[in-house]
Amino acid sequence: MTDQEIIKALIEHDEHVTKDFFFVKCRPLFCSIMDIVFDYKVEYDEMVNELYLYLMEDDAIKLRNFEYRSSVYQWLKILAIRYFIKKRARMIDNESNEPPYDKQEQIAASASDAAVGYDLERLFEAMPTKRYVKVIRRLILEDCEPEELAREMKITTANLYNIKRRAMAQLTRIALNDIKEYGK
Repeated sequence: MTDQEIIKALIEHDEHVTKDFFFVKCRPLFCSIMDIVFDYKVEYDEMVNELYLYLMEDDAIKLRNFEYRSSVYQWLKILAIRYFIKKRARMIDNESNEPPYDKQEQIAASASDAAVGYDLERLFEAMPTKRYVKVIRRLILEDCEPEELAREMKITTANLYNIKRRAMAQLTRIALNDIKEYGK
């Protein structure tokens, strides 16, 4: 099947194609991703079912927005990695009644986070291209899906990645200049 045929069949809820695609063809890919992302055993069927539901949200908007600029497997690999990382962050299991950090560690972490936030905002203020700031803020800090941000900005996902690359280069130059100035 071609990528277009696979996507079409998934959108149309073709049970045979869906089972074959997620539980046969993508199994090695998903198992590899899960082994890397999770440092504990996760149930393959459960995780893949949740990924499938995620792909089918909002009338399969993620599948419908696939632009065929790469293979469906490459696209799904990136999407699955992001999804499973988010899932892992929500699944952190704390079976003990003890807080994960003691009060001193929480205070130190809060102070450090505040200092980092202040420094980052200062660097953002120094960036001449505010569009770059928006892209960094939404994609990296807020963990927005690239497809969603591209729609908001009325640009293609490929163009968004180009803007992100230029934004990170500009932020890096400003940060390096800031370090030089600080050292004087």
